[in-house]
Amino acid sequence: MVHNFLHVFVLALAVWIFYREDWKNSFLLLMLTMIVDLDHLFANPFFDPQRCSIGFHPLHTEAATSLYALMLLHRKFRIFGLGLLIHMSLDGLDCAWMASMSTNK
Repeated sequence: MVHNFLHVFVLALAVWIFYREDWKNSFLLLMLTMIVDLDHLFANPFFDPQRCSIGFHPLHTEAATSLYALMLLHRKFRIFGLGLLIHMSLDGLDCAWMASMSTNK
């Protein structure tokens, strides 16, 4: 639950910092980057709270993340690249948190 809240909160914070002038449209475009999680539909089981998304799902790989970073270079795709990199960063943070919780037991 906290993880999902962070996705919305951090995107809203990015809009407040970088896109205040056109915040409604910018927030909508950043929220659209959440579509990247559709690759979870191909996982079996569909949802596993103990699974790290990074490196497991096709749109959460290093290659995909590199492509998202390249999107920052083109003005037209910059907002999508930003949203996707924020998404990957938060998912990576979640993976690190899960790993630390499993080693602390």
